[in-house]
Amino acid sequence: MSEAEKVVCVTGASGYIASWLVNLLLRHGYTVNATVRDPYDRKKTEHLLALDGANERLHLFKAELLEEGSFDSAVEGCIGVFHTVSPCYFGPKDPQAELVEPAVKGTLNVLGSTVMLTGKPLVDDVVVDETWFSDPVVCEKLKVFRFLVISINCTFEKDCYMLSKTLAEMAAWKFSEEKVMDMVTINPDTVLGPLLQPTLDTSVEPIAKLVGAETFRNATCRLADVRDVANAHILAFENPLACGRYCVAGKPTHSCEILKILRELYPHLNLPQKYSDEKLSMPAFPAFQVSQERVKSLGIKFTSLE
Repeated sequence: MSEAEKVVCVTGASGYIASWLVNLLLRHGYTVNATVRDPYDRKKTEHLLALDGANERLHLFKAELLEEGSFDSAVEGCIGVFHTVSPCYFGPKDPQAELVEPAVKGTLNVLGSTVMLTGKPLVDDVVVDETWFSDPVVCEKLKVFRFLVISINCTFEKDCYMLSKTLAEMAAWKFSEEKVMDMVTINPDTVLGPLLQPTLDTSVEPIAKLVGAETFRNATCRLADVRDVANAHILAFENPLACGRYCVAGKPTHSCEILKILRELYPHLNLPQKYSDEKLSMPAFPAFQVSQERVKSLGIKFTSLE
């Protein structure tokens, strides 16, 4: 494949995972059509424009999730599309309108842009990024739109986010089957690692909030390095045998283990010494293991938590 043919699209390119994905794609010699809400917002795009190879092979496109046809120009001429954009924030006033609808309709709009003009996919591959899998029936049993998610240092309600991503993935699979489109999904657990963008990501924020906190949650989570997650997208795209869903999750890690690592790496930080819920005899989440065999078949090597 010539350099001129290696053109791909990344949606929501200014985001945490997407920024690393753009970075690695540029390193691999791809030309990247990156969609953002406002190409002229330097606070959101400056870190992308500073990447190696960006001057020659990065092109910014304005796109809106709920605007049909908004992604047409960005995907035109691409051999692959990496769809990573989906709203993620806490405390929405209208979860259906602010989280579920944009996630589902946005995904369908991106996929729709790949079949514009000819009625068949214009790209060879679509890689859809999804957060941890959850069954919509389970979501409904958990009071429909309201999840209680325990982080290692705080408790918050993750309004409809898991459900929105689950329904978006279901809609994507249905669409790809109807249009005979080659698609895979990458499903990471909690994503941590270095930031490229200047703003703090939602999944990294709980770690930052440990500094100066008096207590931390008694919880277990499975962490994935953001660079491994981005690399999994590319490995899946470049592997003609890749298909279905790939879960990217590290070993179960208790919050006290995370704090131990932080103390060793940054002994000057003021970190909490005790649980906020010491009466609990077990972690809030069971320490079940997620198999890495399938995603490792792509060639990924997991980065250690340290």
